[in-house]
Amino acid sequence: MAMYTVLRRATAAVIPLAARRTVASSSSRTFHSALSVKLLPHQEMTPFVPSRSFANAVANKSSPDANLVQVLQSEINCALEDEQATEQVEIPVGFPFEIEDNAGERTIQLKRQYEDEVITVKVDIPNITPEENEGDDADDNEKNDTESSIPLVVTVFKGNGVSLEFGLTAFPDEVSIDSLSIKKPDDSEDELVYEGPEFTDLDENLQKAFLKYLEIRGITAGTTNFLQEYMFNKDSKEYLLWLKKVKSFVD
Repeated sequence: MAMYTVLRRATAAVIPLAARRTVASSSSRTFHSALSVKLLPHQEMTPFVPSRSFANAVANKSSPDANLVQVLQSEINCALEDEQATEQVEIPVGFPFEIEDNAGERTIQLKRQYEDEVITVKVDIPNITPEENEGDDADDNEKNDTESSIPLVVTVFKGNGVSLEFGLTAFPDEVSIDSLSIKKPDDSEDELVYEGPEFTDLDENLQKAFLKYLEIRGITAGTTNFLQEYMFNKDSKEYLLWLKKVKSFVD
């Protein structure tokens, strides 16, 4: 539409006044008919040359995208520097789980065999990095622990298909059980299955016994501390990968 308006203005500048009046008085004549009006002797059509303002308007149309690409590249460079400065997290000797880590996914899955049980652990990425907790007052320790924790879902499978599912929160040097439920393979999500009481409402000795149950199966403070470092490192890698994907799309 903008190009049509510019051409129309350019045409009006070179068509004689009488011809323009003729075009205006006849609704049946088209834009192409106006251009074919016979010109006066020695009168030539002036070729259309886009003005500087028109060219700038076209160029400025894509400038926001170009600016976004530039900012994304700057952020990618910063993320690359952070990744190079970060030490690689090595799996500790004797770590009891196999790690399944797929690029582009926010969770990892651990798996191991313990006697006649198969144990899986789904580990999620924390929302913030531990660096944001540095320099805080001692009075904010409770808040810092919450911010530096990672959520886990531990599932213990038996041969009959029944499983025990724990919802955990892993703090530095400590594991807290948030929920506990028993799952059957034929359970439907639509069924109102009783999943037991709140874990904190259980007898304190029973709570400690379940923590010991998990510890024997590999859910120890050493395991979760390693997972904290591993997930912070994964978070950085996934952020860099995400930035590159977004830049590739915009670019």
